[in-house]
Amino acid sequence: MPPDVKGTSESLASTHLNGTHDGTKQDPSERLRLDRKESAPMMPSFMVSAPGKVIVFGEHAVVHGKAAVAAAISLRSYLLVTALSKSKRTITLRFPDISLSHTWNIDDLPWSLFSHPSKKKYYYDLVTSLDPELVAAMKPHLANVSLHAPEETRKVHRNSASAFLYIFLSLGSQSFPGCLYILRSTIPIGAGLGSSASISVCLSAALLLQIRTLSGPHPDQPSEEARLQIERINRWAFVGEMCIHGNPSGVDNTVASQGKAVIFQRADYTKPPVVTSLWNFPELPLLLVDTKQAKSTAAEVAKVGALKATHPGVAASILDAIHKITRSAADLITHDDFEGGDTDSQAHLGQLMVINHGLLVALGVSHPRLERVRELVDHAGIGWTKLTGAGGGGCAITLLKPNVAKEKLNALEQQLDEEGYEKFETTLGGDGVGVLWPAVLKTGTEEDEDGGVEIDQDNFLNAVGNDGVERLVGVHGGVNGFEREEWKFWRTDP
Repeated sequence: MPPDVKGTSESLASTHLNGTHDGTKQDPSERLRLDRKESAPMMPSFMVSAPGKVIVFGEHAVVHGKAAVAAAISLRSYLLVTALSKSKRTITLRFPDISLSHTWNIDDLPWSLFSHPSKKKYYYDLVTSLDPELVAAMKPHLANVSLHAPEETRKVHRNSASAFLYIFLSLGSQSFPGCLYILRSTIPIGAGLGSSASISVCLSAALLLQIRTLSGPHPDQPSEEARLQIERINRWAFVGEMCIHGNPSGVDNTVASQGKAVIFQRADYTKPPVVTSLWNFPELPLLLVDTKQAKSTAAEVAKVGALKATHPGVAASILDAIHKITRSAADLITHDDFEGGDTDSQAHLGQLMVINHGLLVALGVSHPRLERVRELVDHAGIGWTKLTGAGGGGCAITLLKPNVAKEKLNALEQQLDEEGYEKFETTLGGDGVGVLWPAVLKTGTEEDEDGGVEIDQDNFLNAVGNDGVERLVGVHGGVNGFEREEWKFWRTDP
């Protein structure tokens, strides 16, 4: 397990000058050996992981001051951290899924400005805006990131690199050890599923672990202590999101940090949003379908704005109705009688999803590819479907009915494959950020007898696709898909 607090190695027991504790003469070579400073052991390779998210209720209405519910999904990002030898004074960020790889010399970075008393931030600080001077100081160190890639690709790479570098420089110091950071993600990128927030949470958690400012996670950790660690991670993940998005809402990184679900509302844009955690949100079976239809969030938001301008009374009624559905869903989920595995409870929640989808259609933000998914699911009779996110393409989510026959699900998935959709069987409302310390997992093979398989950079980089990553390191990638006990999470009681 990671160390709980900051600390330094204890020195060797002292010896009497030119002799041992009992006063006998000591061999000079032995004295030299004992006089050497004990080498600090290198931190073992470790991993952190954080989930993606979906909007379950309230998209578009949330832009107009109404409430929305966002929940974690079991598609996750994974970050492997490997310490380098003391002679290596570099940090490397590799994200092979987007072909990003860049190395910085630690001693060349702008430490003098980031560590200046007027600029220095600490692990417990709340940072709500980026410092323009610090951003400017980083620019020369981002200029060569993916230098020969197309401009659109470079923009994505620079944003990712800037998130990493800003957090690294804020939390680290020039004495920081050389490290290799390798990211893999099973979350579709650019699909409105919170992939950047998931990555920011991984980077935040990893660096906070490296400077030894996180406690746990461990099974008997008090809930309040666990929540404090989650909040610490979340604050610095928000900094990463600001580097990537400029003015993020904060909902994506909150869900990726804590897991489960949140109610999010920003009634007054001159004030911070109100984010209420739903710690008792149940884990529910979900089919996520990516239409592979390109979308523009800005264009879909503009559609609703235009409808509101043309038909203000009608649009206001639809947005109010969506708000009421969101609040009804939150009340249902938080009620003492709600059971995630109960057929009636799931049906009630599913019906609210279907109504929400119908209202989004009325706002004009659906798409034929999304409606086709709903049609296929309704025909199979296996669940309740709605679009998630901005619409106009993107993704649809289906809350699956309990005990769906595998044959029906397979037939649906085959049809979706034939029509060019990408589908993911996932879980709604799962865990947030997790830690694998050290990076060793049991795989159900003979190697388990020796403690398990060590995850190194080669086997992590060579894992093929989402399935390969999940089989190798996945939180639920164990034998028969069970959760791997080596992964630990900051879990809290409702």
